[in-house]
Amino acid sequence: MWQRIRSTPQPKPKTLGISKVLVCVLPVAQIAIGAVYLQDCPKQHYIPIYLVVMGVFGLVLGLLACLPCAKAPEDGTASPLSQLCTSWNSLVSLFVFCWFITGNVWVYSIYEPNYNQTITEMEPYCNKTVYLFAFWTITLVYILVGVFVLTGCCVMVCFYICGRTDPDDHV
Repeated sequence: MWQRIRSTPQPKPKTLGISKVLVCVLPVAQIAIGAVYLQDCPKQHYIPIYLVVMGVFGLVLGLLACLPCAKAPEDGTASPLSQLCTSWNSLVSLFVFCWFITGNVWVYSIYEPNYNQTITEMEPYCNKTVYLFAFWTITLVYILVGVFVLTGCCVMVCFYICGRTDPDDHV
């Protein structure tokens, strides 16, 4: 059974290239919106900074995935360069996770801010574009995680119900 899992078909290079470009679109948008509106959220001035940093590290993770040292060797051994890349990738991923949680606090703690820049005597404002972009990128992550978990549970239930073992698998 494990042999079938290990020998999964590899996507074509063109498909991989297109998917990597699509994955880089969101980080580039985060950098652009965060940089353009860097001074336009006095209510929580860290939100544009959150977007810029999240975008930069999203691109770094995307680029790390393209490096040849990020791929597992065919023979199963790990070179020192491969171990270094794996360690670096793990550290960057941990930082991105912690930064994501921090961004959740900054964005959700001021929901829903004053969007009107001209009425700031009562409370500081936050530009609508930068706030809603940060809000929906964070919310999109939660939606995607929910979809993946639900899909995984459905697949597991289907495997359990259908009994996906071959008769020659004596398990």
